[in-house]
Amino acid sequence: MRSLKKWLILAALAGLPGSPAVRAADEPPLTLDRCIRMVVEHNPLVLSSLEKYNAARARVSEARAIPQPSLTLDSDFEPRLFNFRDAWETHWGFTETLEFPGRRSVRGRIASREADQAMSDVELLKLDLIYQVKEAFYGVLLAGETIACARQDLDLSKDFLDKAEVMSKAGDIAEVEVMRARVEYARTVNALASAENDKKLAAARLNYLLARRPYDPLEVKGALKGPVIDLDIEALKNQALVSRPEIKSMEFARQAGSLRKAQASMSYLPDFNLGLSRHKVLDSATTWEFTLSMSVPLFFWQPKKGQIAEAQADLRSIEHEAEDLRNSVALDVEQAALNAVTARDQMKLFDQNILAQAEEVYSIFLFKFQKGEIGGMELIEARRSLNESRRSCAEALFNYRMAIAALEKSVGHSLEGGSYESTSLSD
Repeated sequence: MRSLKKWLILAALAGLPGSPAVRAADEPPLTLDRCIRMVVEHNPLVLSSLEKYNAARARVSEARAIPQPSLTLDSDFEPRLFNFRDAWETHWGFTETLEFPGRRSVRGRIASREADQAMSDVELLKLDLIYQVKEAFYGVLLAGETIACARQDLDLSKDFLDKAEVMSKAGDIAEVEVMRARVEYARTVNALASAENDKKLAAARLNYLLARRPYDPLEVKGALKGPVIDLDIEALKNQALVSRPEIKSMEFARQAGSLRKAQASMSYLPDFNLGLSRHKVLDSATTWEFTLSMSVPLFFWQPKKGQIAEAQADLRSIEHEAEDLRNSVALDVEQAALNAVTARDQMKLFDQNILAQAEEVYSIFLFKFQKGEIGGMELIEARRSLNESRRSCAEALFNYRMAIAALEKSVGHSLEGGSYESTSLSD
């Protein structure tokens, strides 16, 4: 009876709307676009970076805050401790610091530029995660292609084994050929199991990036083969110098450095301290006091040699780093574009030439084997060559997709939505 109750409870829990197993079963196949949206919206690292940005935005309000006033109470000559009423002299008041006009504004603009840098870090993280998602997504597709190749190889090896056994019984080939066929069949069985395990690992990596449990059921929808993108290297460089988050972050750093330089120059300008107090002496009239004080830049050379000099040096350093970053980005884009062109050419070579030739060679060798003109080893080698060509073709498609993904990462935005007319990089 207890076992029946336990079984009913488990069955009820499995049918709840929030059950992971039910969600996984009802979930439609994941497209690449959906995976990208999921990683941008749910990845813990993105959420953490956004919270850091929110913290940086909060520091803007803190930087623009007005200094808090100070309240002072001075009670002298008390007959007893804390006997304020009978004290001979009482003095209370408050003081407020009034900063020179513009000082708070500059401080707030510096904090705002730092917050913009934090948002650039978020965008940079998203670019990197999107690249990783594409790598994992295409990795799942490549593993699926590898499994398909392994199954084709298994079917071919099984067909070869069946033919070898029939021909051996008929006395057309030696028994050793059958043994070779059996060894090949066992190898293809192991190769299929290995390919299926590789797909599980690729799916686990994609699940991890999408903030899902690593070994939740996962089905993707897509293809390695897609449109070929024309590339203009100069246009891509110009796009990168505008779109790359590092470039934006460096510009925000330069602006913040320029503002710090202005802030350092404002150290010569005085802040004002205003004070208002009430003064009472026993058996005497109550009086009021008003005070105004300000700093005097008597030692004017100290800020010039210290704070101002530091701000100027920091600004020059940022400008040098920005120049190096621009050169680095241009080189990164050029290398990524050339890699994409190489991957595109290899993809076309395998798809249009090598794979077709390998299939034709295998058909010829299979016909000759059935006629008894060649031995089993020649057919095995032809079959291996065909299967290797199929895998290599799938890997070439994967490499091209990853080369485009790397190029998109180096440029700072997607290239799928637009086409760049080829000039310096031609077919």
